[in-house]
Amino acid sequence: MSCSLRPSLLAAATVALLSAPAGAQMHQHGQGQGMGMGMMHGHTQHDEVTMPGLQGLNATPEESAELAVMFRNFQTLSRTVEDLPNGIRTVTRSSDPAVMEALVSHVYGMIGRAEAGDDPQIFIQSPTLDIFFANPGAMVSQIELTDEGIVVTQTSDDPAIVAALHTHAGEVSDMAARGMQAVHERMAREAAGH
Repeated sequence: MSCSLRPSLLAAATVALLSAPAGAQMHQHGQGQGMGMGMMHGHTQHDEVTMPGLQGLNATPEESAELAVMFRNFQTLSRTVEDLPNGIRTVTRSSDPAVMEALVSHVYGMIGRAEAGDDPQIFIQSPTLDIFFANPGAMVSQIELTDEGIVVTQTSDDPAIVAALHTHAGEVSDMAARGMQAVHERMAREAAGH
C-alpha cells in the first residue's frame, strides 16, 4: 500500500516515530509546565509506568497510547535511515505485530498532522519537530508498507526542512535503539543549552 502526502513531517518520525511528549511543551512553553514529567529544577523523574510525558496539549489518548507501546517495546524496533540530498528515506519495523500496528498508525497520524500544521505538543517532543508543524506543505511525504517494514520518504526544496529531517531521523533512530534513555539525554542536553 502506498500513500503520497504533502507537508511537513515527521514520519521518520516519527517513530516519530516515537516523537514523544514533554520536551516540546517545555521547549515551547517554558520549564514551569510539563510537571507530569517531573521536570523541576533541572531534574527529570520519569514515570516508566504511566509515562505522562507521552501526553500532549493537543494529542489524543490514542496517540499517547501508541507512543507508550513503542517506548515500552523499543527493543523490538529496527530502523535504517538513508540521508538524501533533499530529505530522508527510512525503513522501520517491529518484530512484534502489536508494536508494528502502533508504529504504522503513529507514522500515518504524525505525517498527517504535519501536513495540516497540527502540532500534538507532546511533552517530550523534540524541538526539531517545530519546523515541520510550522511549515505545512513544505515537505512531500511518501509512505509504503512492505515486507521490510514501513518505508517513509520525505523530501523538501527548503534546506532548513531538509536539515531538520536529517536531524529528526537520527533522533528517532536513537529512540528506537535506546528508548526513553535517549529522550532523557536529549532533554538534559537541551536544558543545559547544548
